[in-house]
Amino acid sequence: MGWKAAEKLIRHWKVLRGDNVMIIRGKDKGETGVVKRVVRSQNRVIVEGKNLVKKHIKAGEGHEGGIFTVEAPLHASNVQVVDPVTGRPCKVGIRYLEDGTKVRVSRGEGSSGSIIPRPEILKIRATPRPTVAGPKDTPMDLVLKKTYDAKTGKGMPDL
Repeated sequence: MGWKAAEKLIRHWKVLRGDNVMIIRGKDKGETGVVKRVVRSQNRVIVEGKNLVKKHIKAGEGHEGGIFTVEAPLHASNVQVVDPVTGRPCKVGIRYLEDGTKVRVSRGEGSSGSIIPRPEILKIRATPRPTVAGPKDTPMDLVLKKTYDAKTGKGMPDL
């Protein structure tokens, strides 16, 4: 990626993994799909089952070669989130509810202004948290050990 492309990276992403989007430009224009992956370093998204291209892969160790159909990335400006009420593509805005929670809302021409929920897939971690302590983890007895007493000041370092 050149320096001009790196200069124009999207800072505040409105499209998230798991969002239902409509393709607004290209060969699959007008079709909807679910965002499979977001490549923020290149301003691109991969939509499930859309923008399919043929890829020639040479045979190597552990896999066979051939011609495969894969999903190619689309530029983020070529997709728009689908309004959950109207089913049409819309822009995404941010609002705060009365209780202070931050939500995404649909905005633009013909949009309903309804809340766009965060996809459930974002709650699932790609790599699960380890359940067994590793060699570099601090043992629990040292974590729970009381090293400072606020009333007496014991344990305060000499500065």
